[in-house]
Amino acid sequence: MATAKRKTPLTTRDNLSALIGSARKILRKDKGLNGDVDRLPLLTWVMFLKFLDDLEFKHAQEAELDGKRYQPIIEAPYRWRDWAAREDGITGDELLAFIGQEHTHRADGSFGQGLFAYLRALAGEGEKGSQREVIANVFKGVQNRMVSGYLLRDIVNKINGIHFNASEEIHTLSHLYESMLREMRDAAGDSGEFYTPRPVVRFMVQVIDPQLGDTVLDPACGTGGFLVEAFDHLHAQVKTTEQRRTLQQGTLSGQEAKPLPYMLAQMNLLLHGLEAPQIAYGNTLERRINEIGHAERVDVILTNPPFGGEEEAGIKANFPPTMQTAETALLFLQYIMRKLRVAGAPTFHGSASKKAAKRGGRAAVVVPNGTLFGDGVAAVIKAELLKEFNLHTIVRLPQGVFAPYTDIPANLLFFERGGPTQNIWYYELPLPEGRKKYSKTAPLQFDEFAPVLAWWTQREEGPQAWQVNAADIAASNYNLDRKNPNAKAGLEYADPKDLIASMRGHETEVMRLLGEIEALVAEVQA
Repeated sequence: MATAKRKTPLTTRDNLSALIGSARKILRKDKGLNGDVDRLPLLTWVMFLKFLDDLEFKHAQEAELDGKRYQPIIEAPYRWRDWAAREDGITGDELLAFIGQEHTHRADGSFGQGLFAYLRALAGEGEKGSQREVIANVFKGVQNRMVSGYLLRDIVNKINGIHFNASEEIHTLSHLYESMLREMRDAAGDSGEFYTPRPVVRFMVQVIDPQLGDTVLDPACGTGGFLVEAFDHLHAQVKTTEQRRTLQQGTLSGQEAKPLPYMLAQMNLLLHGLEAPQIAYGNTLERRINEIGHAERVDVILTNPPFGGEEEAGIKANFPPTMQTAETALLFLQYIMRKLRVAGAPTFHGSASKKAAKRGGRAAVVVPNGTLFGDGVAAVIKAELLKEFNLHTIVRLPQGVFAPYTDIPANLLFFERGGPTQNIWYYELPLPEGRKKYSKTAPLQFDEFAPVLAWWTQREEGPQAWQVNAADIAASNYNLDRKNPNAKAGLEYADPKDLIASMRGHETEVMRLLGEIEALVAEVQA
């Protein structure tokens, strides 16, 4: 049967912005949604379903031109065109039941699965990593929180006006979506850990400079910011159909343990042009690191692992006995070290006949201050880092870059496999002149990285840059928390709030001291 043709009238940027804005106004009317933290996920899963249907239309038309039969991913009556495309389609309680209930009563008197139940069950029908499994994982943690089926129908009708097979609309929508992710980060407050400020991401990608043919991984990808920026960076290098295929197939991969950012990452990458995002669902640290072989290693890792988290005993057991810790950031650092390609090892990217020896893998990783000064297990991990890898640069970020999620000072580690480290360059990124700290309304801007970008290729010591010998680091029990020797004195004149925030960066030591004080108080009272 001939595939139905779809009209795709172009929507201007202003019209698309107005459409999304109108949809968000409708969402504010629903009593079941609690702020942007609830509204954006709902808008995302609705857009995701429309995107899939447009993609299925495109694939069906291509198969028809090739004289082949197309096997759809989603069958009737669960396709967007079946229940959502008509403005006068199902609405109210009937729509809520169709979407959210395990079983629904159909108009013909029969019973069937609800939409979400059907989508979650797709995992059993596809191969691992297939689009069916991706869809199932996306909807594994999705709930419809809207309580008005009539308002939901209004949202569906609005999103039906977006044409995901029009490249101009996709480009516009990708920018709108990124701005909504920023708003969601701000609204989430201390639960907004899955968003890394784009200026930080862009800087890290630019200096790591991934090239076509590299494999790029973010093992804690959140909403996909690093992978999106890496995709854009690599896309600018594409000149041929073969290069485009290389970029689309097997170049970028990620993993995310939480269902909400997993869904947001899938949508983010799809909107930016990655046709089949390879995002694994689950805890990256569940893998025993001594089982990671050469074929699984990658050329580039760009990531911001969670700060301050703690893992259970079963996760700790996946790491060597001398390097076991509950601290999430330190476990991720070990995983990253293990996943980087050994210099000279063959790469299996692309055709198996095109194996080529490559340089050692390289990484850019965001870590809290505690990782730099930590001792015990942390020192053992850093000792291996300096012996087996070249930790060539540490960029120290100003206070508040990650606010409102955390005020803990953060650092960017840049290292590559092929040690030992001889010297470590430090660069302290200053706050703009006259600024005491960053805030939601006055965040870090990318142009503030201009001085360090200029310094990167022609390094010399100065007010913001200095070198430390790796032997000195080893002699201090691998304490990487080195202060700028060229900074002006004057800490006593700092804002008390900034001093308190700085102390939070030494949370481990603070908690130890509090424990000692508590013990002394108990002795006095005994």
